[in-house]
Amino acid sequence: MMAPASCVASSARAACSRARVLVLGSGGVGSPIAASLAAAGVSELAVFDTNTASVEGLAQRLRDHYPLLNVRTDTKNPASFDVIVNATPLGMKDTDPLPFDVERIAPETFVGEVVMKSEFTPLLRAAKNKGCVVQVGTDMLFEMIPAYLEFFGFGTATADELRAVAQI
Repeated sequence: MMAPASCVASSARAACSRARVLVLGSGGVGSPIAASLAAAGVSELAVFDTNTASVEGLAQRLRDHYPLLNVRTDTKNPASFDVIVNATPLGMKDTDPLPFDVERIAPETFVGEVVMKSEFTPLLRAAKNKGCVVQVGTDMLFEMIPAYLEFFGFGTATADELRAVAQI
């Protein structure tokens, strides 16, 4: 299945339209990820957060802007999702619990992470052990920076250009 960043490219929209996606976290990181995936045309978007008001508010905004999108807030069960993104702080410490039960995902599931504290968080290590393709937190960052630069009027750069000069 396509990586979330790849779903935004027009050439990948057909594959994204079939994707069932779970985003864990509905705050300042999870909300724009969910909105980008909705704009890319995923077929189903489940958003989970322990903050009920936050997740229900995000779900309503998504439904308002994407009325044909199936938006759910009733599960964090990862079974049967093609793409799962952890947009929570869980994973910043090795002692954090996993944000979902990795035993319930298929090896074909794409698992993305936003935590940048370590390259491979416990979640990503567990997903890799299941055979999943994963995206580390810094990759998410590099994919988001070009949009920030453009939005704030600081010119343009591609994610690959940023990776080439990064010192992290």
